[in-house]
Amino acid sequence: MQQYGVLVVDDSSFMRKSISLVIEKDPQFSIVGIARDGYEAIEKVQLLKPDIVTMDVEMPKMDGITALKKIMEINPVPVVMLSNHTEEGAEITIRALEQGAVDFFLKSEVIGHDVEDKVMEDFLCKLKMIAENAKVPRPEVKDAEDKGVVSIISEIKSKPQLVDLVIIGTSTGGPAALQSILPYFPEDTRVPILVLQHMPPGFTKSLAERFNTFCNLHVKEAEDGDVLEGGNIYIAPAGLQTLLYKRSDGNISLIIEDMHNEKILYKPSINVTLESAAPIYKERLLTVILTGMGNDGLIGCRSVKKYNGHVIVEAEESCIVYGMPKAVFDEGLADIQVTLSNVFEKIMLYI
Repeated sequence: MQQYGVLVVDDSSFMRKSISLVIEKDPQFSIVGIARDGYEAIEKVQLLKPDIVTMDVEMPKMDGITALKKIMEINPVPVVMLSNHTEEGAEITIRALEQGAVDFFLKSEVIGHDVEDKVMEDFLCKLKMIAENAKVPRPEVKDAEDKGVVSIISEIKSKPQLVDLVIIGTSTGGPAALQSILPYFPEDTRVPILVLQHMPPGFTKSLAERFNTFCNLHVKEAEDGDVLEGGNIYIAPAGLQTLLYKRSDGNISLIIEDMHNEKILYKPSINVTLESAAPIYKERLLTVILTGMGNDGLIGCRSVKKYNGHVIVEAEESCIVYGMPKAVFDEGLADIQVTLSNVFEKIMLYI
C-alpha cells in the first residue's frame, strides 16, 4: 500500500494537532513533520521531502502565500491551502491558487465536533487523489503585450465567428489554468464567456473580482437574470446551479437557482449548465474542459455533441489532475485535445 508523507503547516498548535489527527485517520498518510510559519515550512519541505503539504493561509512572520512562492521556486511539491470562510480568507486563497497551490479546503469542513464523517472522508479522499495524481502547477502568466498572444489575435481576427458562447469548465488546478486563458481575450471579443469553477460558496465572487483586475474583458460573478453579452466573462456562483434560458426577445439570460438533487455532486455543475445551453446554441456553442478531478462535464459534453457543438479538452501533460478532460476525451467527445499553453489559440479560432 502506497504511503504518503504530509507536512502540516499552521501557526496554531491546536490546528496542527487537529489537522494531523484527521489526516492520520487514513493509514496511507503519515505526518512527517509540522511547521509553525512560512520560514519553517520552506526549511522542512527541503529537509523532509513530503509528498504533500497542507498550508495555513494566514500566518505570522511569513504567510502562506509567500511560503508557497518560495516552495514552488526551490522544491516544488503539491500544496493544498487550508482557509477560513471569510471574505479576506477567500481573497488570499484565490491568490494562493494563482501562485501554484493545487487546491484548498475550508478548515471548518475539515475539523470540528460537528464535522460529518462523510465530509472528513471526502477530504481524505481528495487529499489522497492529489498526492497520487497531482502535478505541481507551473503558473503561466504572460505579459499582456506578449508577442505570441498579439500575433494569435491579429491572425485570427479576420476569420468568421463560428460560435456565440464559450463555456469553460474546470475544478482542481482551475484558477491557475484560467490565468493562461482569460486575461488574453481582447477588448473587442464578440462572444460572452461563462466559467464554471468548482469552489465552496463565497469564493467565486473573490475569483471574479481578482480576474477583473487584470483581464481586458469585464469579469463578474453571474447573477440571476443576467443577459449574456459579448465582451463579458461570467463566473458561475458556487453553491448554486447556473442555467441558460432563451427569452421571448431572443436574448439569452441566466437562471441562478439552488437545485436540490442528490445525484448532482457539484454546485455549480458543468453538466447542468451544458445541458441547458446545448439545445439553445446548438452548433454555435464551444465548450472547454480543463484540469479537474472526477468527470463533471461528461454528460454535458454528450449533449453538446448531440446538438453539433464543439469541445476542446486540456491534454494530460499540462493538467494538474487529468480527470474531467480524460473522461470527455476517452468517450470520443472532444474535437481536439491540447496542452494548456495552446487552449487560448484554439478558442480564438472559433470566436
